[in-house]
Amino acid sequence: MSPHVLSVASEAVPLVKTGGLADVVGALPAALAAQGVRLTTLLPGYPAVIAAAKRAKVMHSFDALLGEPARLLSATLNGHPLLILDAPAYFARDGGPYGDASGKDWPDNWRRFAAFGRAAADLAAGQVKGLAFDLIHAHDWQAGMALAYLRFASPKGAVIPPSVMTIHNMAFQGYFPANVFSKLGLPKKAWALDGVESYGGVGFLKAGMEAASAITTVSPTYAREIREAEFGMGLEGLIQSREGRVRGIVNGIDTIEWNPATDPHIAKTYTPKTLSKRTANKRALEAEFELDRDDGPLFIVISRLTWQKGMDVLVETIDHLVGIGGRLALLGSGDATIAEALHQAAQRHPGKVGIRIGYDEALSHRMQAGGDAILVPSRFEPCGLTQLYGLAYGCVPVVARTGGLADTIIDANLAALDAGAATGIQFTGVTYAPLADAISRAVHLYRDRSLWTAMQRNGMTADFSWARSGTAYANLYKDLTAT
Repeated sequence: MSPHVLSVASEAVPLVKTGGLADVVGALPAALAAQGVRLTTLLPGYPAVIAAAKRAKVMHSFDALLGEPARLLSATLNGHPLLILDAPAYFARDGGPYGDASGKDWPDNWRRFAAFGRAAADLAAGQVKGLAFDLIHAHDWQAGMALAYLRFASPKGAVIPPSVMTIHNMAFQGYFPANVFSKLGLPKKAWALDGVESYGGVGFLKAGMEAASAITTVSPTYAREIREAEFGMGLEGLIQSREGRVRGIVNGIDTIEWNPATDPHIAKTYTPKTLSKRTANKRALEAEFELDRDDGPLFIVISRLTWQKGMDVLVETIDHLVGIGGRLALLGSGDATIAEALHQAAQRHPGKVGIRIGYDEALSHRMQAGGDAILVPSRFEPCGLTQLYGLAYGCVPVVARTGGLADTIIDANLAALDAGAATGIQFTGVTYAPLADAISRAVHLYRDRSLWTAMQRNGMTADFSWARSGTAYANLYKDLTAT
């Protein structure tokens, strides 16, 4: 019998998105349906989610969900079952999912997502009439408390299903001061090293990891990296202690939404066999970013402007990139100091460097279609999606050798080039010299048009759809529900 899975997350495309988590959560229902797994997604009732849930049906009412009334609504997401926690006191706010319009975190995030976890736990434990689940899958710290409530405060007599805790980025742990513990509605025994306590406070992600039947990350390399202090962010000991229950499953991409053969956002559609048509997209991108029109390589960056993403080092290499014949188009937002340094680079190199601060989904499609190479110099990257979009669009990835970037890109070393297998360029160490060398390698390879075209076609014909990843998740679910 196929399992019915409750997927608990704080965001999902197309309803709400701040990062790659939303892409994964939005894609999983269809990916699992192809494997015979029914997946129902639970989301917080942000204004945009409530507005999109037309004809939603009230399934359940909570008189006091951590002290506030709430309702559980039933709707659909891309044709798949969707549940929404309609709790106005927690989620009916202007701004983003986690903070106000200025980007400052909501001070009661601990309470908002504890309430979300409590509702998810009740659902998974069969406390809502007409809904039954065989497994609960929690994503990131915002859903971690669902597993803690199931473990320590499940309803009397409830059958507790197995659980999966997925870490999309260990850097975000949902850590809060100890004084919130008494307000969570958990028994005293939950305040323990193997419970919700984490370095003297309450750790939502840590709590979920402790309670989960299995822990997944979004790439095999990241699953190995988080065993070490550099990437484990203080939780490497927990990963080591549960090593037999930790596995990495690489994310897929939506090959319908991200398909250069049918993409409505780009100037000219193309396939691996009609790569010459990409030139129209390059010319359009040059015009959009007010860059000089020439035949040299056009590098793109689509990223948050943060230390994790290596954007501080990218700033240092821009003069080198331009000096050897490259140009740069960048789309991103984040650190104001980095943004200012990028604007200064654009002023130093008019016609060679173009900057757009913010995020624009349609523009990101046009950049992948028009750029020659995409730079992803992340210091750590659990999986990464932009390099996968680059592969799909023939925009050759230049990536740091870490996490999912290492797992998904085949470096253009001599052996890979001789075998005709290369799909991009990897470099080790996110400092000036390795990144500058990788950019130089890209410029050198670009000048050999037959070799570069072969790399493009290798990437475009690789399978990074959700088919393989969906199979891996389905097998994990079936293993857990069979025991």
